[in-house]
Amino acid sequence: MSGAAREPQVTEWAVRLRVTEDGDLTRVHAALDTGAGTVESDAEARRSPLDPADPAIGDELAAGRALMDLGHQLLRAGSVAAEAADTARRRDTG
Repeated sequence: MSGAAREPQVTEWAVRLRVTEDGDLTRVHAALDTGAGTVESDAEARRSPLDPADPAIGDELAAGRALMDLGHQLLRAGSVAAEAADTARRRDTG
């Protein structure tokens, strides 16, 4: 073994959620600050007349949908970046 172990790189990302309730409609705007950029998403949930009048349910559904969309955007961006890196590596070594 050689040398001392490297210190891990630590990065903090911050997610902000803005929840807006208007009657039976809940809207959420989510923003993820990666330090290098921002990823944003909007989602909503509408209370059915058969559902209980509990605003927390709409908050959770709309926030969950917005966060899932952020996750999908990150997965897409990571996949595109990995594929581009792989293509460049093959081009440079081929």
